[in-house]
Amino acid sequence: MSEIKEIIMHSDKIHTDEYLVNMGPQHPSTHGVLRLLVRLEGEIVHNIQPHVGYIHSGIEKMCEAISYPQVIHLTDRMDYLSAHMNNEAVALCIENALQVEVPERVKYIRTIMDELSRLASHQLWWCVMGMDLGALTTFFYGLRDREHILDIFEETCGARMTLNYSVPGGVMFDIHPNFQKRVKDFIKEFRKKLPEYDELLTGNVIFQERTKNIGYLSLEDAIAWGVTGPSGRGSGFSCDVRKHQPYSAYPLVQFEEKLDTKGDTFTRYRLRIEEMHESLHIIEQLIDNIPEGDFAVKMKGVVKLPEGEFYQRVETARGEFGVYIVSDGKKNPYRVKFRSPGFSNLFALNKMAAGHKIADLVAIMSTLDLVIPDIDR
Repeated sequence: MSEIKEIIMHSDKIHTDEYLVNMGPQHPSTHGVLRLLVRLEGEIVHNIQPHVGYIHSGIEKMCEAISYPQVIHLTDRMDYLSAHMNNEAVALCIENALQVEVPERVKYIRTIMDELSRLASHQLWWCVMGMDLGALTTFFYGLRDREHILDIFEETCGARMTLNYSVPGGVMFDIHPNFQKRVKDFIKEFRKKLPEYDELLTGNVIFQERTKNIGYLSLEDAIAWGVTGPSGRGSGFSCDVRKHQPYSAYPLVQFEEKLDTKGDTFTRYRLRIEEMHESLHIIEQLIDNIPEGDFAVKMKGVVKLPEGEFYQRVETARGEFGVYIVSDGKKNPYRVKFRSPGFSNLFALNKMAAGHKIADLVAIMSTLDLVIPDIDR
Protein backbone atom coordinates (compact mmCIF):
# COMPACT_ATOMS: atom_id res chain seq x y z
CA MET A 1 0.00 0.00 0.00
CA SER A 2 2.87 2.33 0.81
CA GLU A 3 4.34 1.66 -2.65
CA ILE A 4 1.06 2.73 -4.30
CA LYS A 5 0.99 5.96 -2.26
CA GLU A 6 4.59 6.64 -3.29
CA ILE A 7 3.68 6.21 -6.96
CA ILE A 8 0.68 8.55 -6.67
CA MET A 9 2.76 11.21 -4.89
CA HIS A 10 5.40 11.12 -7.63
CA SER A 11 3.07 10.46 -10.58
CA ASP A 12 4.80 13.15 -12.62
CA LYS A 13 7.87 10.90 -12.72
CA ILE A 14 6.01 7.87 -14.13
CA HIS A 15 7.42 6.87 -17.52
CA THR A 16 5.00 5.57 -20.13
CA ASP A 17 5.97 3.86 -23.37
CA GLU A 18 4.21 4.04 -26.69
CA TYR A 19 2.62 0.85 -27.89
CA LEU A 20 0.67 -0.32 -30.93
CA VAL A 21 -2.90 -1.61 -30.71
CA ASN A 22 -4.91 -3.21 -33.50
CA MET A 23 -8.41 -1.75 -33.49
CA GLY A 24 -10.11 -4.19 -35.81
CA PRO A 25 -10.40 -5.78 -38.29
CA GLN A 26 -13.15 -7.27 -36.11
CA HIS A 27 -14.29 -4.46 -33.84
CA PRO A 28 -17.85 -3.17 -33.29
CA SER A 29 -16.94 0.51 -33.64
CA THR A 30 -15.20 0.13 -37.01
CA HIS A 31 -18.59 -0.90 -38.51
CA GLY A 32 -17.09 -3.44 -40.83
CA VAL A 33 -13.86 -5.21 -41.57
CA LEU A 34 -11.56 -2.21 -41.05
CA ARG A 35 -8.25 -2.38 -39.19
CA LEU A 36 -6.75 0.66 -37.54
CA LEU A 37 -3.18 0.37 -36.29
CA VAL A 38 -3.25 2.84 -33.39
CA ARG A 39 -0.09 4.13 -31.73
CA LEU A 40 -0.92 4.96 -28.13
CA GLU A 41 0.76 6.45 -25.10
CA GLY A 42 -1.53 5.46 -22.28
CA GLU A 43 -4.97 6.42 -23.62
CA ILE A 44 -3.68 9.18 -25.89
CA VAL A 45 -3.67 8.54 -29.64
CA HIS A 46 -0.44 9.57 -31.32
CA ASN A 47 -0.97 8.11 -34.77
CA ILE A 48 -3.49 6.06 -36.75
CA GLN A 49 -2.67 3.98 -39.78
CA PRO A 50 -5.74 2.53 -41.56
CA HIS A 51 -5.36 -0.89 -43.19
CA VAL A 52 -8.07 -1.55 -45.77
CA GLY A 53 -8.84 -4.25 -48.29
CA TYR A 54 -10.11 -7.03 -46.02
CA ILE A 55 -13.32 -7.28 -48.05
CA HIS A 56 -11.98 -6.07 -51.38
CA SER A 57 -14.28 -7.58 -54.01
CA GLY A 58 -12.59 -6.42 -57.20
CA ILE A 59 -15.71 -4.63 -58.44
CA GLU A 60 -13.82 -2.21 -60.72
CA LYS A 61 -12.05 -5.10 -62.44
CA MET A 62 -15.25 -7.12 -62.69
CA CYS A 63 -16.88 -4.22 -64.58
CA GLU A 64 -14.51 -4.83 -67.52
CA ALA A 65 -16.09 -8.23 -68.17
CA ILE A 66 -19.79 -7.31 -67.96
CA SER A 67 -22.21 -5.09 -69.86
CA TYR A 68 -22.98 -1.49 -68.89
CA PRO A 69 -26.44 -2.23 -67.41
CA GLN A 70 -24.86 -4.99 -65.30
CA VAL A 71 -22.36 -2.52 -63.81
CA ILE A 72 -25.28 -0.87 -62.00
CA HIS A 73 -25.98 -4.08 -60.08
CA LEU A 74 -22.50 -4.05 -58.56
CA THR A 75 -22.52 -0.45 -57.32
CA ASP A 76 -25.16 -0.93 -54.64
CA ARG A 77 -22.92 -3.57 -53.04
CA MET A 78 -20.34 -0.87 -52.28
CA ASP A 79 -22.06 1.80 -50.19
CA TYR A 80 -25.17 -0.27 -49.60
CA LEU A 81 -26.74 2.58 -47.59
CA SER A 82 -26.53 4.85 -50.66
CA ALA A 83 -27.41 2.07 -53.10
CA HIS A 84 -29.91 4.04 -55.18
CA MET A 85 -27.57 7.02 -55.52
CA ASN A 86 -24.71 4.78 -56.66
CA ASN A 87 -27.02 3.12 -59.20
CA GLU A 88 -28.16 6.51 -60.45
CA ALA A 89 -24.57 7.71 -60.92
CA VAL A 90 -23.81 4.88 -63.35
CA ALA A 91 -27.13 5.36 -65.17
CA LEU A 92 -26.45 9.11 -65.53
CA CYS A 93 -22.93 8.48 -66.80
CA ILE A 94 -24.23 6.10 -69.48
CA GLU A 95 -27.08 8.46 -70.43
CA ASN A 96 -24.74 11.45 -70.75
CA ALA A 97 -22.31 9.45 -72.88
CA LEU A 98 -25.13 8.40 -75.20
CA GLN A 99 -26.80 11.85 -75.01
CA VAL A 100 -30.05 10.26 -73.87
CA GLU A 101 -32.60 12.58 -72.26
CA VAL A 102 -34.77 10.76 -69.72
CA PRO A 103 -38.43 11.74 -69.13
CA GLU A 104 -39.20 14.36 -66.49
CA ARG A 105 -41.09 11.71 -64.52
CA VAL A 106 -37.87 9.74 -64.15
CA LYS A 107 -36.00 12.77 -62.80
CA TYR A 108 -38.62 13.34 -60.10
CA ILE A 109 -38.78 9.67 -59.09
CA ARG A 110 -34.99 9.34 -58.92
CA THR A 111 -34.63 12.46 -56.78
CA ILE A 112 -37.33 11.38 -54.33
CA MET A 113 -35.63 7.99 -54.04
CA ASP A 114 -32.28 9.75 -53.51
CA GLU A 115 -33.58 11.72 -50.55
CA LEU A 116 -35.42 8.76 -49.04
CA SER A 117 -32.13 6.86 -49.27
CA ARG A 118 -30.29 9.76 -47.62
CA LEU A 119 -32.83 9.78 -44.79
CA ALA A 120 -32.60 6.02 -44.28
CA SER A 121 -28.80 6.23 -44.23
CA HIS A 122 -28.72 9.13 -41.77
CA GLN A 123 -31.23 7.36 -39.53
CA LEU A 124 -28.98 4.30 -39.33
CA TRP A 125 -25.91 6.50 -38.77
CA TRP A 126 -27.68 8.33 -35.93
CA CYS A 127 -28.86 5.24 -34.12
CA VAL A 128 -25.44 3.57 -34.39
CA MET A 129 -23.50 6.66 -33.31
CA GLY A 130 -25.52 6.82 -30.13
CA MET A 131 -24.87 3.15 -29.51
CA ASP A 132 -21.12 3.63 -30.11
CA LEU A 133 -21.06 6.11 -27.25
CA GLY A 134 -23.21 4.01 -24.94
CA ALA A 135 -26.73 5.31 -25.69
CA LEU A 136 -28.44 2.07 -26.63
CA THR A 137 -31.94 3.60 -26.81
CA THR A 138 -31.07 5.52 -30.00
CA PHE A 139 -30.57 2.24 -31.83
CA PHE A 140 -34.20 1.25 -31.36
CA TYR A 141 -35.57 4.69 -32.25
CA GLY A 142 -33.51 5.02 -35.43
CA LEU A 143 -34.31 1.55 -36.73
CA ARG A 144 -37.99 2.06 -35.91
CA ASP A 145 -38.19 5.11 -38.21
CA ARG A 146 -35.99 3.62 -40.93
CA GLU A 147 -38.32 0.65 -41.36
CA HIS A 148 -40.99 2.92 -42.88
CA ILE A 149 -38.63 3.94 -45.69
CA LEU A 150 -37.51 0.36 -46.34
CA ASP A 151 -41.16 -0.69 -46.60
CA ILE A 152 -41.71 2.01 -49.25
CA PHE A 153 -38.65 0.79 -51.16
CA GLU A 154 -39.81 -2.81 -50.99
CA GLU A 155 -43.25 -2.01 -52.34
CA THR A 156 -41.98 -0.08 -55.38
CA CYS A 157 -38.54 -1.60 -56.06
CA GLY A 158 -38.97 -5.15 -54.78
CA ALA A 159 -35.95 -4.75 -52.49
CA ARG A 160 -35.23 -2.96 -49.23
CA MET A 161 -31.54 -2.01 -49.53
CA THR A 162 -29.81 -3.09 -52.76
CA LEU A 163 -32.47 -1.59 -54.98
CA ASN A 164 -31.19 -1.85 -58.59
CA TYR A 165 -34.03 0.52 -59.48
CA SER A 166 -32.26 2.94 -61.82
CA VAL A 167 -31.46 1.64 -65.30
CA PRO A 168 -30.01 3.38 -68.38
CA GLY A 169 -32.87 5.48 -69.72
CA GLY A 170 -35.02 5.61 -66.61
CA VAL A 171 -36.16 3.34 -63.80
CA MET A 172 -36.87 -0.38 -63.93
CA PHE A 173 -40.62 0.03 -63.45
CA ASP A 174 -43.10 2.71 -62.43
CA ILE A 175 -43.80 3.67 -58.83
CA HIS A 176 -46.40 1.71 -56.87
CA PRO A 177 -49.93 3.24 -56.74
CA ASN A 178 -49.47 3.69 -52.97
CA PHE A 179 -46.07 5.35 -53.31
CA GLN A 180 -47.08 9.00 -53.04
CA LYS A 181 -49.49 8.44 -50.15
CA ARG A 182 -46.98 6.37 -48.17
CA VAL A 183 -44.19 8.92 -48.70
CA LYS A 184 -46.42 11.79 -47.53
CA ASP A 185 -47.53 9.78 -44.50
CA PHE A 186 -43.89 9.10 -43.66
CA ILE A 187 -42.93 12.79 -43.92
CA LYS A 188 -45.77 13.79 -41.61
CA GLU A 189 -44.82 11.14 -39.06
CA PHE A 190 -41.04 11.61 -39.21
CA ARG A 191 -41.29 15.36 -38.61
CA LYS A 192 -42.67 14.47 -35.17
CA LYS A 193 -39.85 12.00 -34.55
CA LEU A 194 -36.89 14.29 -35.29
CA PRO A 195 -37.39 16.32 -32.07
CA GLU A 196 -37.05 13.02 -30.21
CA TYR A 197 -33.57 12.64 -31.70
CA ASP A 198 -32.58 16.01 -30.24
CA GLU A 199 -34.14 15.18 -26.89
CA LEU A 200 -32.46 11.79 -26.67
CA LEU A 201 -28.99 12.59 -27.96
CA THR A 202 -28.29 16.07 -29.38
CA GLY A 203 -29.13 17.89 -26.17
CA ASN A 204 -27.64 15.27 -23.87
CA VAL A 205 -24.93 16.89 -21.72
CA ILE A 206 -22.73 13.78 -21.66
CA PHE A 207 -22.97 13.42 -25.45
CA GLN A 208 -22.03 17.07 -25.96
CA GLU A 209 -19.03 16.73 -23.64
CA ARG A 210 -17.92 13.71 -25.68
CA THR A 211 -18.22 15.48 -29.04
CA LYS A 212 -17.71 19.26 -28.71
CA ASN A 213 -14.17 20.52 -29.46
CA ILE A 214 -13.16 16.94 -30.30
CA GLY A 215 -11.73 15.82 -33.66
CA TYR A 216 -11.17 19.23 -35.23
CA LEU A 217 -10.68 19.32 -39.01
CA SER A 218 -9.86 22.64 -40.65
CA LEU A 219 -11.24 23.82 -43.98
CA GLU A 220 -7.77 23.59 -45.52
CA ASP A 221 -7.31 20.00 -44.34
CA ALA A 222 -10.79 18.98 -45.46
CA ILE A 223 -10.01 20.22 -48.98
CA ALA A 224 -6.50 18.74 -48.96
CA TRP A 225 -7.74 15.29 -47.95
CA GLY A 226 -10.82 15.44 -50.20
CA VAL A 227 -13.26 15.07 -47.32
CA THR A 228 -16.74 15.56 -48.76
CA GLY A 229 -20.34 15.19 -47.63
CA PRO A 230 -21.44 16.33 -44.16
CA SER A 231 -17.94 15.54 -42.86
CA GLY A 232 -16.42 18.16 -45.16
CA ARG A 233 -19.24 20.65 -44.82
CA GLY A 234 -18.73 20.58 -41.06
CA SER A 235 -15.39 22.28 -41.74
CA GLY A 236 -16.94 24.88 -44.05
CA PHE A 237 -16.13 23.05 -47.30
CA SER A 238 -18.93 23.80 -49.78
CA CYS A 239 -18.94 20.52 -51.68
CA ASP A 240 -22.57 19.49 -52.20
CA VAL A 241 -22.78 18.08 -55.74
CA ARG A 242 -26.53 18.70 -55.74
CA LYS A 243 -25.75 22.43 -55.59
CA HIS A 244 -22.55 22.68 -57.63
CA GLN A 245 -23.44 20.27 -60.44
CA PRO A 246 -27.16 19.57 -60.10
CA TYR A 247 -28.64 16.49 -61.74
CA SER A 248 -32.06 14.83 -62.04
CA ALA A 249 -34.70 17.11 -60.39
CA TYR A 250 -32.33 19.00 -58.07
CA PRO A 251 -32.32 22.13 -60.29
CA LEU A 252 -36.08 22.35 -59.68
CA VAL A 253 -36.10 22.39 -55.87
CA GLN A 254 -35.07 24.83 -53.16
CA PHE A 255 -32.88 23.61 -50.32
CA GLU A 256 -29.94 24.75 -48.22
CA GLU A 257 -26.44 23.35 -48.26
CA LYS A 258 -25.79 23.01 -44.53
CA LEU A 259 -22.35 24.46 -43.67
CA ASP A 260 -20.46 25.23 -40.48
CA THR A 261 -16.87 26.18 -39.79
CA LYS A 262 -16.41 24.73 -36.28
CA GLY A 263 -15.04 21.48 -37.72
CA ASP A 264 -15.53 19.35 -34.60
CA THR A 265 -17.31 16.06 -34.00
CA PHE A 266 -20.49 17.68 -32.68
CA THR A 267 -20.75 19.92 -35.77
CA ARG A 268 -20.49 16.96 -38.13
CA TYR A 269 -23.19 15.27 -36.08
CA ARG A 270 -25.49 18.30 -36.08
CA LEU A 271 -25.21 18.87 -39.84
CA ARG A 272 -26.49 15.37 -40.56
CA ILE A 273 -29.50 16.04 -38.36
CA GLU A 274 -30.12 19.29 -40.28
CA GLU A 275 -29.71 17.45 -43.59
CA MET A 276 -32.61 15.18 -42.63
CA HIS A 277 -34.85 18.25 -42.35
CA GLU A 278 -33.65 19.40 -45.80
CA SER A 279 -34.33 15.99 -47.33
CA LEU A 280 -37.91 16.12 -46.09
CA HIS A 281 -38.22 19.61 -47.59
CA ILE A 282 -36.93 18.42 -50.99
CA ILE A 283 -39.32 15.46 -51.10
CA GLU A 284 -42.27 17.66 -50.16
CA GLN A 285 -41.61 19.89 -53.19
CA LEU A 286 -41.66 16.92 -55.57
CA ILE A 287 -44.04 14.29 -54.26
CA ASP A 288 -47.30 15.96 -55.38
CA ASN A 289 -45.83 17.20 -58.67
CA ILE A 290 -44.53 14.02 -60.29
CA PRO A 291 -45.26 14.50 -64.02
CA GLU A 292 -47.25 12.00 -66.02
CA GLY A 293 -45.47 10.09 -68.74
CA ASP A 294 -43.11 7.19 -69.27
CA PHE A 295 -40.85 5.84 -66.57
CA ALA A 296 -38.10 5.02 -69.09
CA VAL A 297 -37.03 5.57 -72.67
CA LYS A 298 -36.55 2.56 -74.92
CA MET A 299 -32.90 1.52 -75.08
CA LYS A 300 -31.13 -0.98 -77.31
CA GLY A 301 -30.68 -4.48 -75.95
CA VAL A 302 -26.91 -4.09 -76.11
CA VAL A 303 -25.61 -0.76 -74.83
CA LYS A 304 -22.38 0.49 -76.39
CA LEU A 305 -20.79 3.79 -75.40
CA PRO A 306 -18.81 5.82 -77.95
CA GLU A 307 -15.04 5.74 -77.58
CA GLY A 308 -13.84 8.18 -74.97
CA GLU A 309 -13.75 8.97 -71.26
CA PHE A 310 -16.86 9.81 -69.24
CA TYR A 311 -17.33 10.96 -65.65
CA GLN A 312 -20.39 11.50 -63.49
CA ARG A 313 -20.60 12.47 -59.84
CA VAL A 314 -23.51 12.49 -57.41
CA GLU A 315 -24.01 13.41 -53.75
CA THR A 316 -24.47 10.29 -51.64
CA ALA A 317 -25.15 10.20 -47.90
CA ARG A 318 -21.39 10.13 -47.27
CA GLY A 319 -20.23 12.62 -49.89
CA GLU A 320 -19.14 12.78 -53.52
CA PHE A 321 -19.39 9.50 -55.41
CA GLY A 322 -17.83 9.51 -58.86
CA VAL A 323 -18.04 7.10 -61.81
CA TYR A 324 -15.23 7.23 -64.38
CA ILE A 325 -15.66 5.10 -67.50
CA VAL A 326 -13.17 4.59 -70.33
CA SER A 327 -14.89 3.16 -73.41
CA ASP A 328 -13.36 1.59 -76.50
CA GLY A 329 -16.74 1.38 -78.23
CA LYS A 330 -17.49 -2.20 -77.22
CA LYS A 331 -20.40 -3.59 -75.18
CA ASN A 332 -18.39 -3.64 -71.96
CA PRO A 333 -16.21 -0.90 -70.46
CA TYR A 334 -12.48 -0.83 -71.14
CA ARG A 335 -11.83 0.55 -67.64
CA VAL A 336 -14.01 1.67 -64.72
CA LYS A 337 -12.97 3.62 -61.64
CA PHE A 338 -15.20 4.61 -58.73
CA ARG A 339 -14.43 7.60 -56.52
CA SER A 340 -15.83 6.49 -53.17
CA PRO A 341 -16.31 9.21 -50.52
CA GLY A 342 -15.52 6.88 -47.62
CA PHE A 343 -11.97 6.20 -48.83
CA SER A 344 -10.96 9.87 -48.80
CA ASN A 345 -12.83 10.60 -45.58
CA LEU A 346 -11.16 7.72 -43.74
CA PHE A 347 -7.60 8.88 -44.33
CA ALA A 348 -8.27 12.24 -42.67
CA LEU A 349 -9.00 10.34 -39.45
CA ASN A 350 -5.42 10.59 -38.18
CA LYS A 351 -5.52 14.37 -38.60
CA MET A 352 -8.64 14.55 -36.46
CA ALA A 353 -7.85 11.98 -33.77
CA ALA A 354 -4.16 12.54 -32.99
CA GLY A 355 -3.78 13.95 -29.49
CA HIS A 356 -7.20 12.77 -28.32
CA LYS A 357 -8.07 9.75 -26.23
CA ILE A 358 -8.93 6.40 -27.74
CA ALA A 359 -12.55 6.82 -26.55
CA ASP A 360 -12.68 10.05 -28.58
CA LEU A 361 -11.47 8.11 -31.62
CA VAL A 362 -14.72 6.11 -31.56
CA ALA A 363 -16.82 9.30 -31.54
CA ILE A 364 -14.76 10.91 -34.32
CA MET A 365 -14.98 7.82 -36.49
CA SER A 366 -18.76 7.71 -36.01
CA THR A 367 -19.15 11.17 -37.51
CA LEU A 368 -17.26 10.05 -40.63
CA ASP A 369 -20.08 7.51 -41.17
CA LEU A 370 -17.83 4.91 -42.78
CA VAL A 371 -19.21 2.04 -44.86
CA ILE A 372 -16.33 -0.36 -45.42
CA PRO A 373 -17.39 -2.01 -48.73
CA ASP A 374 -17.52 1.55 -50.13
CA ILE A 375 -13.84 1.92 -49.18
CA ASP A 376 -12.62 -1.53 -50.23
CA ARG A 377 -14.87 -2.12 -53.27
